[in-house]
Amino acid sequence: MHSISKTVISIIITTAALLASSQSMAVNDGEVRQSIDLGMQAWHEESKQWLSMEGFWDKYAKDQDAKPNKKHWPAATTYPKYEAINEGDTFLVELKESTCLMQFHHSRWRRANDVRRWDDAFNAYGACPFVFE
Repeated sequence: MHSISKTVISIIITTAALLASSQSMAVNDGEVRQSIDLGMQAWHEESKQWLSMEGFWDKYAKDQDAKPNKKHWPAATTYPKYEAINEGDTFLVELKESTCLMQFHHSRWRRANDVRRWDDAFNAYGACPFVFE
């Protein structure tokens, strides 16, 4: 009986350790990882997959576009006309450095990451560090 107790305790400890490690490995929506082969990727929670940074932005923008009174404006070097914009609209601004996903929030354009609070790596990616220069 003593060996059965040890076995049960051992199983409980092993199970608890596995559960703790799986919880610490949980990935949040918008979390970024760096891979030598694939570059920077962001976790898209809804589709449960790692996407390129641009792919992540594209999925987010399309999700917003499907909501009532939200629009994803075409990528361009100039911002959409203020009178036509709704709260939550998205826009991929094109700068000489690259692109950055913007979201209209509280009466002005902001980097989407500043609104959504994904991984801080988004604000250092592409043209995002340069949008307000």
